[in-house]
Amino acid sequence: MKVSPTSCLCPVLLCLCFLERGCGASHHGQAKVISRNHNLTHSHNQTKDGETEVHHRPKRGWIWNQFFVLEEHIGPDAQYVGKLHSNSDKGDGSVRYILSGEGAGTIFIINEVTGDIHATKSLDREKKSHYVLHAQAIDINTNKPLEPESEFIIKVQDINDNAPKFPDGPFVTSVPEMSEIGTSVFQVTATDADDPTYGNSARVVYSVLHGQPYFSVDPKTGIIRTALADMDREAREHYAVVIQAKDMAGQVGGLSGSTTVNITLTDVNDNPPKFPQKNYQVYVPESAQVGKPVGKIKANDEDVGVNAEIKYSILNPEGANMFSIATDKDTREGIISLRKPLNYEKKRQYTLHVAAENTHLDPRFTHLGSFKDDATLKITVGDVDEPPVFSMDYYIMDVYENARIGTEVGAVTAQDPDSKNSPVRYFIEQREGDEGYFDIEAVSGVIRTTQLLDREDTPWHNITVMATEEDNPSLLSHVPVTIQVLDVNDNPPEINTEEEIIICESTRAGQVIQTITAVDKDDFANGQRFYFSFPGGIPVNPNFTLKDNEDSTASIIARRRRFHRLTQELYELPVVVWDGGEPLLSSTSTLMLRVCPCQRGTRLKICQSEAFLSSAGLSTGALIAILLCVLILLAIVILFITLRRSKKEPLIISEEDIRENVVTYDDEGGGEEDTEAFDIIALRNPEAAEELKFRRDVRPEGNRPGSSGRPHRRHGTHSPSSLGTEEEMDVRDFIKQRLSEADQDTSVPPYDSLQTYAYEGQGSPAGSISSLGSAGIHSEQDYKFLDEWGPEFQKLAELYGEEVDVQSESTTKDADEQT
Repeated sequence: MKVSPTSCLCPVLLCLCFLERGCGASHHGQAKVISRNHNLTHSHNQTKDGETEVHHRPKRGWIWNQFFVLEEHIGPDAQYVGKLHSNSDKGDGSVRYILSGEGAGTIFIINEVTGDIHATKSLDREKKSHYVLHAQAIDINTNKPLEPESEFIIKVQDINDNAPKFPDGPFVTSVPEMSEIGTSVFQVTATDADDPTYGNSARVVYSVLHGQPYFSVDPKTGIIRTALADMDREAREHYAVVIQAKDMAGQVGGLSGSTTVNITLTDVNDNPPKFPQKNYQVYVPESAQVGKPVGKIKANDEDVGVNAEIKYSILNPEGANMFSIATDKDTREGIISLRKPLNYEKKRQYTLHVAAENTHLDPRFTHLGSFKDDATLKITVGDVDEPPVFSMDYYIMDVYENARIGTEVGAVTAQDPDSKNSPVRYFIEQREGDEGYFDIEAVSGVIRTTQLLDREDTPWHNITVMATEEDNPSLLSHVPVTIQVLDVNDNPPEINTEEEIIICESTRAGQVIQTITAVDKDDFANGQRFYFSFPGGIPVNPNFTLKDNEDSTASIIARRRRFHRLTQELYELPVVVWDGGEPLLSSTSTLMLRVCPCQRGTRLKICQSEAFLSSAGLSTGALIAILLCVLILLAIVILFITLRRSKKEPLIISEEDIRENVVTYDDEGGGEEDTEAFDIIALRNPEAAEELKFRRDVRPEGNRPGSSGRPHRRHGTHSPSSLGTEEEMDVRDFIKQRLSEADQDTSVPPYDSLQTYAYEGQGSPAGSISSLGSAGIHSEQDYKFLDEWGPEFQKLAELYGEEVDVQSESTTKDADEQT
């Protein structure tokens, strides 16, 4: 607050220190208001004239420092904070002090006359450490500020009122057993809400209240470490360590807090497996099944988890050959199983040396000794009444088909393995649907047939023979028996006629039409061999011959050329085939040969219609769809043509003048034979319609000089010189006669009509050059070379080939008639 410049005198701004309970009060209740007194300083300078010059320097109103107030005040009276005083205040009560800002009027109050500030409430530094307020001095008479508003701070002074705390406690941690001294385990951290910059209120020190001598803690960092060597988990696993944190650097009077750290020792493999005893005994009956457990043994390990996993093994070879041992992962027991069948009569006792060792070893503890232990297990074999034992594990026998009922097939043998050697009885196991082709003698074990066997029906038979002791029928043993039925030649061969035989019309003499094979149901050990021929006692086939290829196949060969489908489409060809077995068997089959016009240039013997469908690769549905598309297109074209023909152009080209127009038609006539272009009857005289005359192509009826008055008809062939001038005169008269008739005809059209008459005459002196008259002339030309020219000359080859055949046949008939 500054003094007004109009003032001549500046009052003294006093800085007073008030103590709460007098001048000797404690520092906890101390509050200061510092005000500096800036008096008017007079500077006297002596002038040269001896006069003294006085210089006036203006003084600042007030300068503030911080106010301090103790927290947690619990006195009955309001706590004194300090005093405000302005140098404009002369003590006459004309100045009023106003306080504003944080807590003004609620926490902090001011005496408007004296400027004393008091705190009415107990303050907590941890909630709010300082308050910002504003002070102003106002003239009570004018109610105007004497000086500008000034800002000051009241700080809350800290006291040790908060104890250290562990916000995340209690804690859980672990450390491996057998750890060395000083191994770090865990670190704890405590917090103190007091002011760390003021005294030792927030300075924390750590110590162990409970958990010694096993663990220790660093006083400054709070790191917990092991304090005892070789702590064994098997002896003690869990520890509860209590850690204390105390402020005031651990001095007396400081506040403290504590937490619990639960420490667990984790396991390490520091204990080997141990058998509770060194000798064990197990009883196993000789009827025990191979692969099944027969006993168990267990070694104990004080460790846990993977450190307690044990592997068992049998050390001696004798025991390892007969028995095996495996570890049960759940119980960690050694399960002993049987490798081979036991026989009380051969060996009654076995000794097993069993070892148990850890699978996960820790090299840090190898100095403790071998992590392995062994024990002895004696197995006693018990005697059991066993079923009979067959001499073989399975039997294979054979018998010929069609053998007589009761034929011996073979025999099986079984024996009682026990010492009493009881008699054995045999029988065949009956199955559902088994027809019972075999039977067995109960005492001897001989197997015999009960029905006739057919190899082609069932070549192999599988039966099961059972054996039982006569004294104890409940004990059964089984053995499989396989019986093969051997083949005899009892089935004739047959020709394989699955494929249809096709004959091409262009087949030549000597050409192979088809190669046929045969099948036989019988089995030949040295391979099948078939022979083919035509049946005996029938005439020689004029069309085909049969050639045995001596490799169980035969070829059908054409004996003549040119087969015609229209003449004969199907041919029947009987063929006899017989095998090379003992005895010889044969059969006759009739083959059907079909004549077809095959495709030339290909090896496929299929008819052309079938070849078209097969080469196109189209299904019936696809062909129907194509035909429908073609029909639709054809209908569209017909409709288009019909519409176009029905469209008539107008006869009148111009509409301006219709008197002198030329009517144009674009229709082209069809000549003399065109009788459908228009109806000529509409242009003729109706009265003469009955006398219509049509075109008549006839010879002139005029008589030649010297003739008989009838038209002369010539028969046969005339020479060109037989036509004379008289014939030409007859033609002129004929034309004149027709012209006269046309002029006098009333039924002709109203326009000129041209009638044409022509006459070829009788011939030419040069004669005819047509080849049509040479059909009867015999030609010695051989046209077989046309077959080799390709499919383009096929039709020509067929025409000339037929002509040559006809000529040859006629020649043969003439020769026969002459003879």
